[in-house]
Amino acid sequence: MEITYTLSQLPEIAAILISTSKHNPVWAFNASMGAGKTTLISELCRQLNVTDTTSSPTFSIINVYLTKEGESICHMDWYRLQDEEEAIRTGVEDALYDNKLTFVEWPDKAAGLLPSNTLFIDIDILDSDTRKITIKKVTA
Repeated sequence: MEITYTLSQLPEIAAILISTSKHNPVWAFNASMGAGKTTLISELCRQLNVTDTTSSPTFSIINVYLTKEGESICHMDWYRLQDEEEAIRTGVEDALYDNKLTFVEWPDKAAGLLPSNTLFIDIDILDSDTRKITIKKVTA
């Protein structure tokens, strides 16, 4: 599925993703720097009733947020990871397979660790206000 949207339509895009893909526990966001990965993840978290402040875990690698319902959502940023071995040492593998909703930025850094049913979300910058999102569902 491909959708072109403006930044003002971000809440609508997040709602579509949630309604069509919540059964995929791991969502991998591929995009260049500044394309809006963290912005989209923040909107997803808002709509999923996250009570914590969301931000990119660039230095901590993993953030865990709680929802009003008491559920946990995991947000990872693998930008600083060198390879899969380093990812394993930081504990990302455990988080990937615990069946909670997990958002991963820069998944190419340790792609071999992603579960077989990962949802892949590519974001392309078309201009300063317009993005194209491509959603690829992979099932086991």
